Amino acid sequence: MQENTPPEGHGQVLWTPDPEQLQSSRLVKYQQWLSTEKGVHTQDYDELWRWSIEDLPGFWQSIWDFFEVQADGEREPAMVGEQMPGIQWFPNARLNFAEHVFRNATSAHPVMLAHTEGAPLREISWEELERTTAALAAQLRSWGVQPGDRVASFMPNLPETVIAFLACASVGAIWSSCAPDMGANVVLDRLRQIEPKVLFATDSYSYNGKNHDRSVVVNELLAGLPSVQRVVQVSGPLDGSRPLPWRNHCSWQDCVAGSATPRYERLPFSHPLWILYSSGTTGLPKAIVHSHGGIVLTHLKSMALQNDLRPGDRLMFLGSTGWAVWNLQVGALLSGASIVLYDGNPAWPTGDALWRFMDEHGVTQLGCGAAYLINCMKDGVRPRDFAKLSKLRTILSTGSPLSMDAYHWVYDAVKPDVWLASISGGTDIAACFVACAPTLPVHAGEIQCRELGVAAYAWNDAGEPVVNEVGELVITQPMPSMPLYFWNDTGNKRYLESYFETYPGLWRQGDWIRFTEHGSAVIYGRSDSTINRFGIRMGTAEIYRVVEEMPEVRDSLVIDLEFLGRPSFMPLFVVLQPGAVFDEVLQERIKHQIRSKASARHVPNEVVQVTEIPRTLSGKKMEVPVRKLLLGSSPDKAASPDSMQNPTSLDFFVQYAKALKVKEIST
Repeated sequence: MQENTPPEGHGQVLWTPDPEQLQSSRLVKYQQWLSTEKGVHTQDYDELWRWSIEDLPGFWQSIWDFFEVQADGEREPAMVGEQMPGIQWFPNARLNFAEHVFRNATSAHPVMLAHTEGAPLREISWEELERTTAALAAQLRSWGVQPGDRVASFMPNLPETVIAFLACASVGAIWSSCAPDMGANVVLDRLRQIEPKVLFATDSYSYNGKNHDRSVVVNELLAGLPSVQRVVQVSGPLDGSRPLPWRNHCSWQDCVAGSATPRYERLPFSHPLWILYSSGTTGLPKAIVHSHGGIVLTHLKSMALQNDLRPGDRLMFLGSTGWAVWNLQVGALLSGASIVLYDGNPAWPTGDALWRFMDEHGVTQLGCGAAYLINCMKDGVRPRDFAKLSKLRTILSTGSPLSMDAYHWVYDAVKPDVWLASISGGTDIAACFVACAPTLPVHAGEIQCRELGVAAYAWNDAGEPVVNEVGELVITQPMPSMPLYFWNDTGNKRYLESYFETYPGLWRQGDWIRFTEHGSAVIYGRSDSTINRFGIRMGTAEIYRVVEEMPEVRDSLVIDLEFLGRPSFMPLFVVLQPGAVFDEVLQERIKHQIRSKASARHVPNEVVQVTEIPRTLSGKKMEVPVRKLLLGSSPDKAASPDSMQNPTSLDFFVQYAKALKVKEIST
């Protein structure tokens, strides 16, 4: 890929930790402990990161010791094997995720706050969480649920969802979650693969001021899941308004009414904890299995050291229960922090609703998709004008690259001394590859660093690591949060194809990335949706950065179409702000913006106005499915509507594809 010139202002230092923040951070305390207890002396983050990848067993054993992981057996050896995949981590140890959550129990602060549209705020104490988890775990055991059985969820972001997961983890059952806004087909595409024994389901939920009935959808799920023996109903806003003909169902209240002593099955380090899913926009979703031990160690490291979550902090991560950020949010409990569940539209009833809520309830750390921050910016929201946000220390941005102007908006409109941390990882590892560190500065447009223990590099076409050049994101050393396997993947075929086919023995993530000389990173989009014009490749994120910083443009999508034997054709689709006029003047301004700030070779052939950009359920732009559609694939083969936030948005692209076909024939 070509070497890219960063835009003006890129790399500007926007935040630096002050001495008190440095010394109080858990990362500095870990470095001091390493020096005293292990004789590992590092002067800065880069030295610490290099040690962490050069001595992988020593690093992960240090995480085990620093956080005093509770387990049966021995913590040695840390890893067995030479090449990915197939590394065995801590093969002689047995532990439990839920046990490591509840060792943080305290009466000093609640463990959860929960906001649900149309309902009063709920506050859950550690005592209540432990009691209901123990009662539910006992109920599951009475139904014959054993380690290795699958338990599925079709629930919103509620305390009951967290409790159900912790009860499953206590027993050793394997958790799998789908959000209730998913359609029946997309849920069945996931859950049929794993054949769950128990289903937790809500009958309804509220979003954007409206109640959504899911009782019929649950009926469809049960018809397609003969493996389900029991259904636990979690009441929604429509409960009691109609009968529920679900088989073998009982109420949540009945399931947690009993009394039981907490009991945590200590399981092999590699015992499955949960199953996450790829988007499934172009085929059957991959059912990705992660381990108890791998997630315990990785989330302790990420939440406490990288994100600097501390006991008593309050983390709120916006996202549905079908997105991996929900799993990260639950992982925060391992650090002793509290979590704030926000179920509903963060911009309802007004665009300032979430910021006012955070101010009122003392949220310490906000996690959200980059799109949320960008939308607040474009809507003219200025939280600092109406909220002090005195407790807010950190904003984590993920899901897509954060635009340069959004970086500046945060420091201008939200809080001048907040730590803005852009992070990037994925469902694949339920964690991050590149993320943040409380000891490093924030540079505009850049992700602060590689995570500790993550040997991440940018590789060029010759398979060589490069700095200050855009290349494939490649991981050269194993990580304990890498998937154990994909469920029902005979011979690991899909697993190997997904990550190890391009570079045998090395993990290819499928992202374009550039690392700077000081170790920060910039993501340029998916490498499988790369623009390639006149022999020059460019990541789509580079186009989005410059186009979406224009005040008239709310969202955009660029597709590079290569017609056999003909020059490529590249349309740019834009969603305008209310009141903006789509005329020739604006189109030329958009093209000039790309020509002057990105690349003259990547000016689109055509700028097209649309009402919305197709997005997955987790909010990602659907570049590859739209490209397939415009190149002639039928709509049903290009994308699954049930795996989309806005399936009707494809209608325009179907018609546009037909018009392209006519144009191609006529020329």
